[in-house]
Amino acid sequence: MKNRILIVDDSFYMRTMLKNMLTDAGYDVVGEAANGQQAIEMAAATRPDLITLDVILPDNTGLDVLKGIRQDQPEVRIVMCSAVGQEVIVNEALESGAVAYIVKPFSEEKVLEIVSSALQQGSAATTEADDTPAEG
Repeated sequence: MKNRILIVDDSFYMRTMLKNMLTDAGYDVVGEAANGQQAIEMAAATRPDLITLDVILPDNTGLDVLKGIRQDQPEVRIVMCSAVGQEVIVNEALESGAVAYIVKPFSEEKVLEIVSSALQQGSAATTEADDTPAEG
């Protein structure tokens, strides 16, 4: 069975790019959300295995959405994807239950590597930032 992924980003371009990367790699993209409210509703409706989640959304912060989804679905793996790579935000995301944090711009190889790792491990944290300690 294909792993089911929900993409959350306010940028149509970024959602499309991620969808194409993930679909081409054999993943089943079950939905795309442009804001936090859609993300929470779609996560509940589609029950994905993994969610890619932007930090900055028009109606909410990705960190609040992360916490809300984790309360309802503690088993879902969430990978944060954002141009905001400040250590304090990365650490808060990982402490709040994200399994990884990818800083934009990112390569297709990096996204697929982190998504694959997140789906296999689920609880191990990884980040794009080389000097940030991984938490597990």
